[in-house]
Amino acid sequence: LGRMPRPKYIIGITGTNGKTTVSNMVEDVLTQCGYEFTCNRSGTNVATGVASSLIADSTLLGKPKKELAVFELDERSAPRILPYLQPDILLCTNIFRDSYKRNAHVEFIWEILNKYIPASTRLVLNGDDLLCAGLKEGNPRAYFSIDPLPGEDKNENNLVQDPRVCPRCGGALQWEYRRYHHIGRAHCVQCGYGSPQPQYRLTQVDRQRQVMTVQAGGVTGEFPFPNGNIINLYNALSAVALLSEYGLSRQQIAQGMQSLAITESRYTEELVGGRRVIFHLAKGMNPIACSQACANARNAPGKKAVLLFLDDFHEAAHSVENIAWQYDTDLELLNDPSIVQVIEAGPRHWDTYVRLLLAGVPEEKMVHGEDIREAARSLQGEAVDTVVVLYDLYAVDLAQEIRLQLREQLQALPPLPGKEGKNCES
Repeated sequence: LGRMPRPKYIIGITGTNGKTTVSNMVEDVLTQCGYEFTCNRSGTNVATGVASSLIADSTLLGKPKKELAVFELDERSAPRILPYLQPDILLCTNIFRDSYKRNAHVEFIWEILNKYIPASTRLVLNGDDLLCAGLKEGNPRAYFSIDPLPGEDKNENNLVQDPRVCPRCGGALQWEYRRYHHIGRAHCVQCGYGSPQPQYRLTQVDRQRQVMTVQAGGVTGEFPFPNGNIINLYNALSAVALLSEYGLSRQQIAQGMQSLAITESRYTEELVGGRRVIFHLAKGMNPIACSQACANARNAPGKKAVLLFLDDFHEAAHSVENIAWQYDTDLELLNDPSIVQVIEAGPRHWDTYVRLLLAGVPEEKMVHGEDIREAARSLQGEAVDTVVVLYDLYAVDLAQEIRLQLREQLQALPPLPGKEGKNCES
């Protein structure tokens, strides 16, 4: 990477959660606006993937064919990428503890990024994440933030809350509100360090029209979003902030975002016989991502069945025997009156079953087994309005197989009253 000619302008996107979704959003908007660029959308986000993407889009003499590059960057690979790639602008979506195999300690990841982000790189940072907001304090920067929204729980009591004390002096933190985990607004009662004033504020969300209102530079604009859960609102807002900092106008960004959609391997909804079926990537071994997927399952409409396929079924290279991440995951969210059945399947189904019992989920609501297809057949489809399937990153193909199986099962049931013949996909 250090020896290759680089494009004139490089955009980098990193962070624990959301970087793939945001990268896809940014690339789609740039494409809609007529930009040509090099990217690693079809490759990996580590050093080899970035290098191969640059090589593939270079001439025989090694000169880049495009003047612009957009790269999703693995935060753990920062030492092997950032000093050599030298991005002109870098978005960090958030910093959380992640997979126990790689990124289990949030301050460890912060130290890596803070050490290896070049001093010349302009930063676009999540102002609602105290860790993310404190990266590379000497660099030019812009922050994005979401105001408290109507109906939100302003003090979500998640199991994992990093940091619990001021990241600068270790003093006590006083929270104005905590949206989830350590995402929110806080300040230190000892040294005064706290959440920064954002340059990009999401102030309103209209879920009927699927638009969000963003204030920036004293001007208010409306931007479409593809999905209204809080995680994807942050993703959409971060894309708006990054594209604005790059130089696109509000009109260009809003127009480009009209056709955005979440990648099908990460989130899909469809109606089968009037019943809503949601497939939601949950990133097994990542307690933060799994907790938010559980929150989305709880908040889905009507009576629900939740299917948990979070084990590493067939990818031995990604297997892990440490199940501690399940005890950092807010599975207590599934102990909800609106959830009438919980099905868990995979090699460690007994471990998940015990964890759910400790989370308070009634034994009579649960079905568990090793075979995912057999477990899915136990779905009590006639008793629910919505089926939510949470699946692991390495079980996408298996999830597609189960999707077809569930479609057959639900089509064989009498349709929900008043929703006869309703079948559609989005």
